[in-house]
Amino acid sequence: MENTFEPKIVAYVCNWCTYAGADLTGTSRIKYAANVRIVRFPCTGRIDYNLLLKALALGADGIIVSGCHPNDCHYTSGNFHARRRWIVFKQMMEYMGYDMRRVKFSWVSAAEGAKWADIVNTTVREIRELGPAQRIQNEEFRMMNSEG
Repeated sequence: MENTFEPKIVAYVCNWCTYAGADLTGTSRIKYAANVRIVRFPCTGRIDYNLLLKALALGADGIIVSGCHPNDCHYTSGNFHARRRWIVFKQMMEYMGYDMRRVKFSWVSAAEGAKWADIVNTTVREIRELGPAQRIQNEEFRMMNSEG
């Protein structure tokens, strides 16, 4: 029997849009990969990107961050806050040499169940092709989280 790599992906999603879109995917019986574990937040603007680092340190092969479309946030500007933080996080990770093809940022509304399935399937396929992620070591995690 062939040993195939199945990636572990953590998705940090907005309660109001992406989580509802993922729910619509299921209720519409749209098939998508089961490799994703969803962590629901009130808003993507509340996601501390240290959680993403921790997920990578604990064995996640990929990450999806997804929330409401711009100008459609239930908390007015939370998704804009998330986008600004995303840009800084991405630059930091690229500087540290992390392969950012493993981390996706997207907008999915509550009515876009098919889009959620496509994002999940595409992410799983791409990460499967990349193979297992190099784990962030404890020293690197502490260094990225240190003050100063």
